[in-house]
Amino acid sequence: MVTLKEIAQECGVSAATVSNILNGKKKVSEETKARVLEVVERRGYKLNYVAQGLRRQKTQTIGIIAEDISQFTTPLIIEGIMESCEARGYRTIVQNLRLYARWHDAWFDNEKMYHSVMDPAVQEMASIRVDGIVYVAGHARKIHRFPTDYQIPAVLAYAYAEQKEIPSVVIDDEDGAREIVEYLIRHGHRKIGVIAGEQENMHTKLRILGYQKALYDAGILYNPEYIVYSGWSREHGYKGAEKLLKQDVTAVFCMNDRIAGGVYAYLYDHHKKVGEDISVVGFDNEMQSEYFLPGLTTMKIDLEGIGKRATEELMNLIEGEEVERKTPVSCQLIERNSVIEIAKEGL
Repeated sequence: MVTLKEIAQECGVSAATVSNILNGKKKVSEETKARVLEVVERRGYKLNYVAQGLRRQKTQTIGIIAEDISQFTTPLIIEGIMESCEARGYRTIVQNLRLYARWHDAWFDNEKMYHSVMDPAVQEMASIRVDGIVYVAGHARKIHRFPTDYQIPAVLAYAYAEQKEIPSVVIDDEDGAREIVEYLIRHGHRKIGVIAGEQENMHTKLRILGYQKALYDAGILYNPEYIVYSGWSREHGYKGAEKLLKQDVTAVFCMNDRIAGGVYAYLYDHHKKVGEDISVVGFDNEMQSEYFLPGLTTMKIDLEGIGKRATEELMNLIEGEEVERKTPVSCQLIERNSVIEIAKEGL
Protein backbone atom coordinates (compact mmCIF):
# COMPACT_ATOMS: atom_id res chain seq x y z
CA MET A 1 0.00 0.00 0.00
CA VAL A 2 1.57 3.25 -1.17
CA THR A 3 2.23 5.87 1.50
CA LEU A 4 2.01 9.64 1.46
CA LYS A 5 5.79 9.81 2.05
CA GLU A 6 6.46 7.74 -1.08
CA ILE A 7 4.21 10.04 -3.13
CA ALA A 8 6.17 13.04 -1.84
CA GLN A 9 9.54 11.44 -2.69
CA GLU A 10 8.44 10.64 -6.23
CA CYS A 11 7.19 14.20 -6.76
CA GLY A 12 10.22 15.83 -5.14
CA VAL A 13 8.16 17.71 -2.55
CA SER A 14 7.57 17.39 1.18
CA ALA A 15 4.96 15.08 2.68
CA ALA A 16 3.29 18.17 4.17
CA THR A 17 2.90 19.67 0.70
CA VAL A 18 1.22 16.50 -0.60
CA SER A 19 -1.08 16.42 2.42
CA ASN A 20 -2.04 20.06 1.99
CA ILE A 21 -2.77 19.58 -1.72
CA LEU A 22 -5.00 16.60 -1.03
CA ASN A 23 -6.85 18.48 1.71
CA GLY A 24 -7.07 21.73 -0.28
CA LYS A 25 -5.34 23.72 2.43
CA LYS A 26 -2.32 25.29 0.79
CA LYS A 27 -1.83 27.21 -2.41
CA VAL A 28 0.92 25.81 -4.61
CA SER A 29 1.73 26.25 -8.25
CA GLU A 30 -0.62 24.58 -10.69
CA GLU A 31 2.34 22.65 -12.06
CA THR A 32 3.19 21.14 -8.64
CA LYS A 33 -0.46 20.44 -7.89
CA ALA A 34 -0.96 18.71 -11.25
CA ARG A 35 2.21 16.61 -10.77
CA VAL A 36 1.18 15.47 -7.30
CA LEU A 37 -2.39 14.62 -8.32
CA GLU A 38 -1.15 12.67 -11.34
CA VAL A 39 1.12 10.53 -9.18
CA VAL A 40 -1.64 10.08 -6.57
CA GLU A 41 -4.04 8.80 -9.24
CA ARG A 42 -1.47 6.59 -10.96
CA ARG A 43 -0.28 5.01 -7.72
CA GLY A 44 -3.83 4.62 -6.35
CA TYR A 45 -3.10 6.45 -3.12
CA LYS A 46 -6.04 6.81 -0.70
CA LEU A 47 -6.25 9.12 2.30
CA ASN A 48 -6.41 7.28 5.62
CA TYR A 49 -9.61 8.82 6.96
CA VAL A 50 -9.46 6.91 10.24
CA ALA A 51 -5.93 8.14 10.97
CA GLN A 52 -6.95 11.67 10.03
CA GLY A 53 -9.94 11.41 12.33
CA LEU A 54 -7.79 10.31 15.26
CA ARG A 55 -5.62 13.38 14.79
CA ARG A 56 -8.53 15.78 14.36
CA GLN A 57 -10.91 14.02 16.80
CA LYS A 58 -13.35 14.05 13.88
CA THR A 59 -13.60 11.46 11.09
CA GLN A 60 -16.17 13.12 8.79
CA THR A 61 -17.98 9.77 8.94
CA ILE A 62 -21.62 9.09 9.81
CA GLY A 63 -22.80 5.65 10.88
CA ILE A 64 -26.17 4.33 9.69
CA ILE A 65 -27.70 1.48 11.68
CA ALA A 66 -30.74 -0.04 9.95
CA GLU A 67 -33.04 -2.49 11.69
CA ASP A 68 -33.54 -4.24 8.36
CA ILE A 69 -32.79 -3.06 4.83
CA SER A 70 -35.49 -5.42 3.53
CA GLN A 71 -38.21 -3.15 4.98
CA PHE A 72 -39.65 -1.20 2.05
CA THR A 73 -39.22 2.15 3.81
CA THR A 74 -35.54 1.72 4.69
CA PRO A 75 -33.63 1.98 1.36
CA LEU A 76 -35.03 5.41 0.48
CA ILE A 77 -34.44 6.73 4.00
CA ILE A 78 -30.81 5.58 3.72
CA GLU A 79 -30.57 7.17 0.27
CA GLY A 80 -31.69 10.48 1.77
CA ILE A 81 -29.11 10.19 4.54
CA MET A 82 -26.31 9.36 2.10
CA GLU A 83 -27.22 12.16 -0.29
CA SER A 84 -27.28 14.68 2.54
CA CYS A 85 -23.99 13.42 3.99
CA GLU A 86 -22.31 13.48 0.59
CA ALA A 87 -23.35 17.10 0.07
CA ARG A 88 -21.66 17.95 3.38
CA GLY A 89 -18.46 16.04 2.63
CA TYR A 90 -19.21 13.16 5.01
CA ARG A 91 -18.73 9.47 4.31
CA THR A 92 -21.24 6.87 5.53
CA ILE A 93 -20.95 3.37 6.96
CA VAL A 94 -24.04 1.13 7.05
CA GLN A 95 -24.80 -1.62 9.54
CA ASN A 96 -27.80 -3.83 8.69
CA LEU A 97 -29.09 -5.56 11.84
CA ARG A 98 -31.41 -7.80 9.79
CA LEU A 99 -33.87 -8.03 12.68
CA TYR A 100 -36.92 -8.94 10.59
CA ALA A 101 -34.97 -11.36 8.40
CA ARG A 102 -33.53 -13.10 11.46
CA TRP A 103 -36.57 -13.28 13.73
CA HIS A 104 -39.62 -11.80 11.92
CA ASP A 105 -41.68 -10.17 14.71
CA ALA A 106 -40.27 -12.23 17.61
CA TRP A 107 -37.61 -9.66 18.54
CA PHE A 108 -40.00 -6.78 19.29
CA ASP A 109 -40.17 -7.46 23.03
CA ASN A 110 -37.06 -9.62 23.39
CA GLU A 111 -34.22 -7.56 24.86
CA LYS A 112 -31.69 -10.39 24.59
CA MET A 113 -32.28 -10.90 20.87
CA TYR A 114 -32.16 -7.19 20.17
CA HIS A 115 -29.00 -6.41 22.11
CA SER A 116 -27.18 -9.46 20.69
CA VAL A 117 -26.95 -7.62 17.34
CA MET A 118 -27.47 -3.99 18.33
CA ASP A 119 -24.66 -3.69 20.87
CA PRO A 120 -21.89 -5.03 18.57
CA ALA A 121 -23.06 -2.67 15.83
CA VAL A 122 -22.81 0.39 18.10
CA GLN A 123 -19.48 -0.81 19.48
CA GLU A 124 -18.08 -1.07 15.96
CA MET A 125 -19.32 2.44 15.15
CA ALA A 126 -17.62 3.68 18.32
CA SER A 127 -14.35 1.94 17.41
CA ILE A 128 -14.37 3.60 13.98
CA ARG A 129 -14.93 6.94 15.74
CA VAL A 130 -17.96 7.94 13.70
CA ASP A 131 -19.06 11.51 14.34
CA GLY A 132 -22.69 10.49 14.73
CA ILE A 133 -25.28 7.76 14.09
CA VAL A 134 -28.64 7.73 12.34
CA TYR A 135 -30.72 4.77 13.51
CA VAL A 136 -33.29 3.75 10.86
CA ALA A 137 -36.26 1.89 12.35
CA GLY A 138 -38.40 -0.57 10.42
CA HIS A 139 -41.68 0.74 11.83
CA ALA A 140 -42.83 3.59 14.03
CA ARG A 141 -42.80 2.94 17.76
CA LYS A 142 -41.21 4.29 20.93
CA ILE A 143 -37.62 3.09 21.24
CA HIS A 144 -35.95 3.05 24.64
CA ARG A 145 -33.10 0.70 23.81
CA PHE A 146 -30.65 2.99 22.08
CA PRO A 147 -27.48 3.02 24.21
CA THR A 148 -26.36 6.48 25.29
CA ASP A 149 -23.22 5.46 27.18
CA TYR A 150 -21.07 5.59 24.03
CA GLN A 151 -21.35 9.39 23.94
CA ILE A 152 -22.05 9.38 20.19
CA PRO A 153 -24.59 11.90 18.85
CA ALA A 154 -27.57 9.97 17.48
CA VAL A 155 -30.89 10.59 15.73
CA LEU A 156 -33.77 8.18 15.16
CA ALA A 157 -35.42 8.04 11.73
CA TYR A 158 -38.94 6.61 11.41
CA ALA A 159 -39.37 6.01 15.15
CA TYR A 160 -39.77 7.91 18.43
CA ALA A 161 -36.99 8.06 21.03
CA GLU A 162 -37.92 7.87 24.70
CA GLN A 163 -34.63 9.55 25.65
CA LYS A 164 -35.03 13.32 25.52
CA GLU A 165 -31.50 13.86 24.22
CA ILE A 166 -32.14 11.83 21.04
CA PRO A 167 -34.15 13.62 18.30
CA SER A 168 -36.73 11.71 16.26
CA VAL A 169 -37.71 12.29 12.64
CA VAL A 170 -40.99 10.60 11.73
CA ILE A 171 -43.77 10.63 9.16
CA ASP A 172 -46.77 12.79 9.91
CA ASP A 173 -49.24 9.89 10.14
CA GLU A 174 -52.02 11.91 11.69
CA ASP A 175 -51.99 14.76 9.18
CA GLY A 176 -51.56 12.39 6.23
CA ALA A 177 -54.64 10.41 7.25
CA ARG A 178 -56.63 13.59 7.86
CA GLU A 179 -55.75 14.89 4.38
CA ILE A 180 -56.76 11.75 2.49
CA VAL A 181 -60.04 11.40 4.40
CA GLU A 182 -60.80 15.06 3.68
CA TYR A 183 -60.19 14.23 0.02
CA LEU A 184 -62.88 11.54 0.20
CA ILE A 185 -65.26 13.94 1.96
CA ARG A 186 -64.74 16.54 -0.78
CA HIS A 187 -65.82 13.86 -3.25
CA GLY A 188 -69.13 13.47 -1.44
CA HIS A 189 -68.38 10.51 0.82
CA ARG A 190 -69.77 10.39 4.36
CA LYS A 191 -69.79 6.65 5.02
CA ILE A 192 -66.04 6.10 5.01
CA GLY A 193 -64.75 2.77 6.26
CA VAL A 194 -61.21 2.04 7.45
CA ILE A 195 -59.14 -1.13 7.24
CA ALA A 196 -56.37 -0.57 9.76
CA GLY A 197 -53.31 -2.36 11.01
CA GLU A 198 -53.04 -3.80 14.51
CA GLN A 199 -55.00 -1.68 17.00
CA GLU A 200 -52.00 -0.97 19.28
CA ASN A 201 -49.66 -0.05 16.42
CA MET A 202 -48.49 3.57 16.51
CA HIS A 203 -49.16 4.15 12.79
CA THR A 204 -52.68 2.82 13.32
CA LYS A 205 -53.39 5.02 16.33
CA LEU A 206 -52.18 8.21 14.67
CA ARG A 207 -53.97 7.54 11.38
CA ILE A 208 -57.22 6.77 13.22
CA LEU A 209 -56.84 10.11 15.00
CA GLY A 210 -56.39 11.87 11.64
CA TYR A 211 -59.47 10.06 10.29
CA GLN A 212 -61.53 11.16 13.29
CA LYS A 213 -60.38 14.79 12.99
CA ALA A 214 -61.39 14.91 9.32
CA LEU A 215 -64.86 13.56 10.18
CA TYR A 216 -65.25 15.98 13.09
CA ASP A 217 -64.26 19.00 11.01
CA ALA A 218 -66.82 17.99 8.37
CA GLY A 219 -69.59 17.44 10.93
CA ILE A 220 -69.76 13.69 10.26
CA LEU A 221 -70.55 11.42 13.20
CA TYR A 222 -67.79 8.89 13.96
CA ASN A 223 -69.05 5.29 13.71
CA PRO A 224 -66.72 2.68 15.28
CA GLU A 225 -68.49 0.00 13.22
CA TYR A 226 -66.75 1.45 10.17
CA ILE A 227 -63.31 0.46 11.52
CA VAL A 228 -61.79 -2.99 10.95
CA TYR A 229 -58.50 -3.71 12.73
CA SER A 230 -56.54 -6.46 11.03
CA GLY A 231 -52.91 -6.28 9.92
CA TRP A 232 -50.83 -4.83 7.12
CA SER A 233 -50.91 -7.53 4.41
CA ARG A 234 -52.94 -8.07 1.24
CA GLU A 235 -54.66 -11.00 2.95
CA HIS A 236 -55.73 -8.75 5.81
CA GLY A 237 -57.18 -6.33 3.28
CA TYR A 238 -59.19 -9.09 1.61
CA LYS A 239 -60.65 -10.32 4.92
CA GLY A 240 -61.22 -6.78 6.14
CA ALA A 241 -63.16 -5.89 2.99
CA GLU A 242 -65.49 -8.83 3.58
CA LYS A 243 -66.35 -7.48 7.05
CA LEU A 244 -66.43 -3.79 6.20
CA LEU A 245 -68.56 -3.83 3.06
CA LYS A 246 -71.46 -5.25 5.08
CA GLN A 247 -71.64 -1.76 6.63
CA ASP A 248 -72.69 -0.24 3.29
CA VAL A 249 -69.76 2.19 3.17
CA THR A 250 -69.16 4.15 -0.03
CA ALA A 251 -65.39 4.51 0.42
CA VAL A 252 -62.60 2.56 2.11
CA PHE A 253 -59.47 4.14 3.59
CA CYS A 254 -56.79 1.44 3.65
CA MET A 255 -53.90 2.17 5.99
CA ASN A 256 -51.38 0.91 3.47
CA ASP A 257 -51.30 0.03 -0.22
CA ARG A 258 -50.92 -3.69 0.42
CA ILE A 259 -54.22 -3.71 2.31
CA ALA A 260 -55.72 -1.84 -0.65
CA GLY A 261 -54.50 -4.62 -2.95
CA GLY A 262 -56.53 -7.09 -0.90
CA VAL A 263 -59.61 -4.86 -1.14
CA TYR A 264 -59.18 -4.67 -4.92
CA ALA A 265 -59.02 -8.47 -5.07
CA TYR A 266 -62.12 -8.90 -2.92
CA LEU A 267 -64.12 -6.44 -5.02
CA TYR A 268 -63.00 -8.13 -8.25
CA ASP A 269 -64.05 -11.54 -6.93
CA HIS A 270 -67.46 -10.10 -6.05
CA HIS A 271 -68.00 -8.35 -9.39
CA LYS A 272 -67.59 -4.80 -8.11
CA LYS A 273 -65.37 -2.13 -9.64
CA VAL A 274 -63.07 0.25 -7.77
CA GLY A 275 -63.72 3.84 -8.81
CA GLU A 276 -67.22 2.97 -10.05
CA ASP A 277 -69.07 0.98 -7.41
CA ILE A 278 -66.91 2.02 -4.47
CA SER A 279 -63.94 4.28 -3.76
CA VAL A 280 -60.66 3.01 -2.30
CA VAL A 281 -57.62 4.96 -1.07
CA GLY A 282 -54.32 3.76 0.39
CA PHE A 283 -51.25 5.01 2.21
CA ASP A 284 -47.48 4.74 1.44
CA ASN A 285 -47.46 5.07 -2.38
CA GLU A 286 -45.60 1.81 -2.82
CA MET A 287 -44.60 1.06 -6.41
CA GLN A 288 -47.48 -1.35 -7.06
CA SER A 289 -50.12 1.29 -6.31
CA GLU A 290 -49.42 2.94 -9.66
CA TYR A 291 -50.12 -0.32 -11.49
CA PHE A 292 -53.43 -1.21 -9.83
CA LEU A 293 -56.42 -1.01 -12.17
CA PRO A 294 -57.56 1.66 -11.70
CA GLY A 295 -54.51 3.41 -10.25
CA LEU A 296 -54.74 3.84 -6.48
CA THR A 297 -55.11 7.27 -4.89
CA THR A 298 -52.79 7.23 -1.90
CA MET A 299 -50.49 9.23 0.38
CA LYS A 300 -46.80 9.30 -0.51
CA ILE A 301 -44.40 9.08 2.41
CA ASP A 302 -41.38 11.33 1.87
CA LEU A 303 -38.84 8.68 2.86
CA GLU A 304 -35.84 10.47 1.36
CA GLY A 305 -37.00 13.62 3.13
CA ILE A 306 -36.99 11.76 6.44
CA GLY A 307 -33.40 10.67 5.80
CA LYS A 308 -32.32 14.19 4.85
CA ARG A 309 -34.02 15.80 7.83
CA ALA A 310 -32.53 13.20 10.18
CA THR A 311 -29.09 14.09 8.82
CA GLU A 312 -29.74 17.81 9.37
CA GLU A 313 -30.71 17.16 12.98
CA LEU A 314 -27.62 15.00 13.49
CA MET A 315 -25.35 17.72 12.11
CA ASN A 316 -26.97 20.18 14.51
CA LEU A 317 -26.22 17.79 17.36
CA ILE A 318 -22.61 17.40 16.25
CA GLU A 319 -22.17 21.17 16.06
CA GLY A 320 -23.79 21.68 19.46
CA GLU A 321 -26.79 23.54 18.07
CA GLU A 322 -30.40 23.25 19.21
CA VAL A 323 -32.42 20.37 17.77
CA GLU A 324 -36.10 19.51 17.55
CA ARG A 325 -37.30 16.83 19.96
CA LYS A 326 -39.64 15.43 17.32
CA THR A 327 -39.83 16.38 13.64
CA PRO A 328 -42.84 15.13 11.62
CA VAL A 329 -42.31 15.04 7.84
CA SER A 330 -45.40 15.72 5.73
CA CYS A 331 -46.89 13.25 3.26
CA GLN A 332 -48.10 14.07 -0.26
CA LEU A 333 -51.47 13.18 -1.76
CA ILE A 334 -51.10 11.20 -5.00
CA GLU A 335 -54.36 11.39 -6.93
CA ARG A 336 -55.17 8.59 -9.39
CA ASN A 337 -58.47 7.00 -10.43
CA SER A 338 -59.77 4.96 -7.49
CA VAL A 339 -62.19 7.57 -6.09
CA ILE A 340 -65.65 8.32 -7.48
CA GLU A 341 -67.39 11.68 -7.08
CA ILE A 342 -70.64 10.37 -5.64
CA ALA A 343 -72.28 13.80 -5.39
CA LYS A 344 -72.10 14.14 -9.20
CA GLU A 345 -73.57 10.68 -9.57
CA GLY A 346 -76.51 11.64 -7.38
CA LEU A 347 -75.84 8.81 -4.94
